[in-house]
Amino acid sequence: MRGHGSNCALTSYAKSSILANRRADVLLPNTSPTASPLPYLPLLLAPSPLAPFTNSTIPKLSGLCVLNFTALASMMQVTSTDCISGFAPLLANVVCCPQLEATLVILIGQLSNYTNTLALNGSLAGHCLSDIEQILVGHGANVGLSKICSIHSSNLTEGSCPVSDVAEFESIVDSSNLIAACGNIDTVNECCKQVCQNAILEAARKLAEKAYNLLSLGVSHVSDHSTRINDCKSIVLRWLGSKLEPSRAKDVLRGLSNCRINKVCPLNFPNMSHVIEGCGTGTSNQTACCGAVENYVSHLQKQSLVTNLQALNCAASFGVKLRKANITQNVYSQCRISLKDFSLQDSGCLLPSLPSDVVFDIKTGASFLCDLNDNIPAPWPASSLLPASSCNKTVKIPALPAAASGQSKPFLLFDQLELPSYA
Repeated sequence: MRGHGSNCALTSYAKSSILANRRADVLLPNTSPTASPLPYLPLLLAPSPLAPFTNSTIPKLSGLCVLNFTALASMMQVTSTDCISGFAPLLANVVCCPQLEATLVILIGQLSNYTNTLALNGSLAGHCLSDIEQILVGHGANVGLSKICSIHSSNLTEGSCPVSDVAEFESIVDSSNLIAACGNIDTVNECCKQVCQNAILEAARKLAEKAYNLLSLGVSHVSDHSTRINDCKSIVLRWLGSKLEPSRAKDVLRGLSNCRINKVCPLNFPNMSHVIEGCGTGTSNQTACCGAVENYVSHLQKQSLVTNLQALNCAASFGVKLRKANITQNVYSQCRISLKDFSLQDSGCLLPSLPSDVVFDIKTGASFLCDLNDNIPAPWPASSLLPASSCNKTVKIPALPAAASGQSKPFLLFDQLELPSYA
């Protein structure tokens, strides 16, 4: 991987354009885990070539999809950039897929203002999903987004929810309560207080209850309760997407997505026998232990960019696995493992818990904000059990970027990454 970067200073959060002249294989300077937190600053990505953004291609559409892509043209462009070609697999969990899902919800929701239905039929859903992908790729998005984000045409239908008609929806659900709870969510506190999430769940349960009425009438093929509730949640979200102004609906949907993604660690933990052997009971060679831990973590880093809260979950998951293997000493402290070590580093950073959209500039490439308050040591789990909730975690991590203090910090500019093909 080749690239260049240089030192620069940010005097305000709004100034997010950084030129880089330093090699990408030179990492950020070593800092003590106890050092003062660094300011949030943007990381620049320069995909090569930039042709998808400078020469948009004309997509081949089915001509059968009734979604109004033109009305949401700006949101479609944001989605294309969030799922930028070459980097979508790395951004998938935290930025690309949440944005794509929000866009789909709002497109169908807005359509319902004319069709009075909050779902597409099966054949129409297939055409629309294909058309959306074609449009996004034509504006620079990665090929195969439906595969990357595990989105199927059935996700655009009503699924097993028995209600998709707008009038029927509003006769069952307390619409005013739903708007009050979700019209403008507190993105910092919603994940723990769950004001909007509880309102959505209540509405989904009311919609799902109709299935029991259908059963009493002898209608078969009623799916299991949990699946039906989830399908009805999708209907509720689309209704919100129809009532809220699109940009506000996007903020609400992305905020709810952040609650979901920050609950778990998105990384896969491969065989860790080498770490267990190097750090196991009776092993006194700290150098060998830390070498094994650092080597293992360096492979975890290659999987994805993660948020600071996801990094906490990943640190807990890895630590619990080691404790279950009878490794009780705090190897994180022993080997100076920080939260940032669980996120992509050579071509990324630790993201804030509320990730920003990717921003594209023809001169500097694409950029997104990194949480450089990432010198927090990874907390070693107190037991072999995973913590119940991030709401109870004692490590305090800011959710939103703070204004930079004017310190000069290095950033990396990247030419290319070798990533799997999703064509």
